[in-house]
Amino acid sequence: MKRLWFVCLFLLVVPQTAAAEPWMPLYQRVDQPLQAALTNLVNGNAKWRRLAQRKRLGVCVVDLSSDPPRFARVNGNEMMYAASLPKIAILLSAYMAVERGDLTLDESLRTDLDAMIRVSSNDAATRVLDRIGMTQLNKDMRDPALQLYDTTRGGGLWVGKRYAKAGTRVGDPLHGISHGATPTQVCRFYYLAATGRLISPQRSKQILSHLVDPGLHHKFVSQLDRVAPKAKIYRKSGTWQDFHSDSVLVRGTQWRDYILVGLVQANDGEEVLRKLLLSVEDVLHPA
Repeated sequence: MKRLWFVCLFLLVVPQTAAAEPWMPLYQRVDQPLQAALTNLVNGNAKWRRLAQRKRLGVCVVDLSSDPPRFARVNGNEMMYAASLPKIAILLSAYMAVERGDLTLDESLRTDLDAMIRVSSNDAATRVLDRIGMTQLNKDMRDPALQLYDTTRGGGLWVGKRYAKAGTRVGDPLHGISHGATPTQVCRFYYLAATGRLISPQRSKQILSHLVDPGLHHKFVSQLDRVAPKAKIYRKSGTWQDFHSDSVLVRGTQWRDYILVGLVQANDGEEVLRKLLLSVEDVLHPA
């Protein structure tokens, strides 16, 4: 009887731990205050507002420091030419092929994946793409478990041409873009990787290992080098003519734990992206 009384008293005194927030797809993580802040940020800059109205600027942000994560986007489902950024699709498809047993993760493949992502080598990207097959890669992006290219949500990640002069060109079904992306689908790629849901937890870690410590220090990274030199950065970007794109998963301290994707078509697109990162950080962590 005394033992039962002690157990009851213990249960009353010791606080019960709340159940962890269940994982939910990114589409269900839209946070209205963050959405309003991001919309106001874009609309508050006359040039950014014009670009967004013309569908030449798309932005997505995921605040991973919040529990649950918060998601917001402007033109999130607008597909744009993204140059080298869709090489993340080649990276993912290569690991899907390894998982199926179609490719061997040997030193040659690892070297090419590193070069393709860290320094954006077109030769390496083309070699890996040729080993996978372009048809298979875009089938992988439409895999029901991932849906990283989804015709009901504006498209997404698409690689319809080798990163070389020679070769056929296959535009995506909705827009006819050869190397395309939507901000939301790029955010989903990082969100799934960060939560261990790109193929498996082990494969997610392997995929992220190629994205960490980027070899090119421009756009978003040029600003992060200055304001968060100790943060761990996972990144892929792209540039061709006036098309500029960047994407980062930033794992820093306290509030600096987020995903940011920006796609812009403008002559000064790199400058737009540099300023965008600092402005979004101000939204995530007001002074």
